[in-house]
Amino acid sequence: MHYLAEGLRLPTNGLDYAILAIYFAVVLGIGFAARRSVKTSLDFFLSGRSLPAWVTGLAFVAANLGATEILGMAATGAQYGVAVVHWYWIGAIPAMVFLGLVMMPFYYGSKVRSVPEFLLQRFDKSAHLLSSVLFAFASILIAGVNLYALSIVVEALLGWPQWVSIVVAGFFVLAYITIGGLSSAIYNEVLQFFVILAALIPLTILGLKRVGGWDGLTGSLTERHGGDFMTAWGGTGIGDPNPLGANWLTIVLGLGFVLSFGYWTTNFAEVQRALSAKNLSAAKRTPLIAAFPKIFIVFIVMIPGLVAAVLVPKIGTAGSDLTYNDAIPLLMQELLPNGVLGIAVTGLLAAFMAGMAANVSSFNTVFTADIWAKYVVKGREDTYYLKFGRLITAIGVMASIGTAFLAASFSNIMGYLQTLFSFFNVPMFVVFIIGMFWKRASMKSGVWGLVAGTSAAMVNYFVIYKQGVIDIPSDQGANFVSAIVGFAAGAVVMVLVTLFTAPKPEAELAGLVYGTKSPGMEELPQEGDQVWYRKPALLGWGAIVLAAACYIPYSF
Repeated sequence: MHYLAEGLRLPTNGLDYAILAIYFAVVLGIGFAARRSVKTSLDFFLSGRSLPAWVTGLAFVAANLGATEILGMAATGAQYGVAVVHWYWIGAIPAMVFLGLVMMPFYYGSKVRSVPEFLLQRFDKSAHLLSSVLFAFASILIAGVNLYALSIVVEALLGWPQWVSIVVAGFFVLAYITIGGLSSAIYNEVLQFFVILAALIPLTILGLKRVGGWDGLTGSLTERHGGDFMTAWGGTGIGDPNPLGANWLTIVLGLGFVLSFGYWTTNFAEVQRALSAKNLSAAKRTPLIAAFPKIFIVFIVMIPGLVAAVLVPKIGTAGSDLTYNDAIPLLMQELLPNGVLGIAVTGLLAAFMAGMAANVSSFNTVFTADIWAKYVVKGREDTYYLKFGRLITAIGVMASIGTAFLAASFSNIMGYLQTLFSFFNVPMFVVFIIGMFWKRASMKSGVWGLVAGTSAAMVNYFVIYKQGVIDIPSDQGANFVSAIVGFAAGAVVMVLVTLFTAPKPEAELAGLVYGTKSPGMEELPQEGDQVWYRKPALLGWGAIVLAAACYIPYSF
């Protein structure tokens, strides 16, 4: 297990701790304030479908601002260079726009409480149960990643052992979700979004100043790693070597299509925020609003990683006890004065708590509504499921504490997360996309598509890649290939099973397949939703054009 490098301690003082204490007090206060609005299970799990688009949009992007963004993407920047922009401009924005414009009308219009529940309506109970179990398992693993990442910072801040940091952080997340449900998590995520910016922007500015600005940073890294390290597409020709270990085709198909669409369109930790919106228009705009800050967040996580690669040349090298995950804490120690350091530590803790809370709140919804209420204890009064939701939240946090130690065995937690996404999200995406656009897809094809996709991705990673059957240069490249293999296997099996099994009656497909409508999808926009700057199509295509334009300075 990796522990933070010996001697990496942040020079904190009373001012830093005071800022941290104020933040935790506000977090718990929001939880108690939100408790007053929690009267039913719908309030607890989906905020009563009552929140405005700007709140759910900021919560949507903040829910993703966990370990994936902060430690994971900074580590990826230090390890692979400017190629990290692919995870944002091609690996997030198109999928977020697709979710808002194409998939949210089906999710919100069908009035489902969760992503797996949509599979129940479109396919059958076997697809629903398997997807619920897979999603619940993946949520706990990903929540553990955020806990582990948080423990790195707390260890650097207080010198606590990792296990103590993990337990204490888990307790705070447990407290405010159990008290206030999803509303508490969402309003805290909005607060956390701004705290995270306040933490990372000073770190980015001071880091660039220390290395001589962008020109100094580019010169140092180009000399050390070659010119391709500071370009997005350099060296990605088929057969060309590059730090990422992937060519343009695997980046576009593996990351840009399969992994990104699999994550953003089926990951309930994100979709749940949109489902809590007050109407269909607000639900569609939720991921579209989130897309704009997402485009620019890459700079405040990538640049600190690149700066760490200059200031700490031994980071991630053989024989060093510094891993790429240490990039952000190392810069905080090196660059930030007291006060600003307290804000930065608070911002990192906010990011990890947001990421963990998103996964725990989605876990408690899926486990309660999709597993417990559907297959174990059926037909009980609503108050029973509300109480059970709070209980399973506590169990989920305890399980996340266990999986945090698994994440500690990976030197780059971004690679670990991408591995999980290729196993769990990609197979679910192929089932969704075929089921949503092909009426003939049979009821039994859903479960077998999930089984085939998950199995194929795991076989590719653990057998073909890990055992060296095929030489793939890096874990990231292997994840891209695993995602493509999982998608292809799931799609082929769904088609084959459909040819030999019965389709769902067409009358039961209303609102579940493209070209059909349910009453919920015909909902009229509320007053004000039709103004030009709120039109979903304008927001969506504007985000795609802006993301494409951002590539231009980094393409050569």
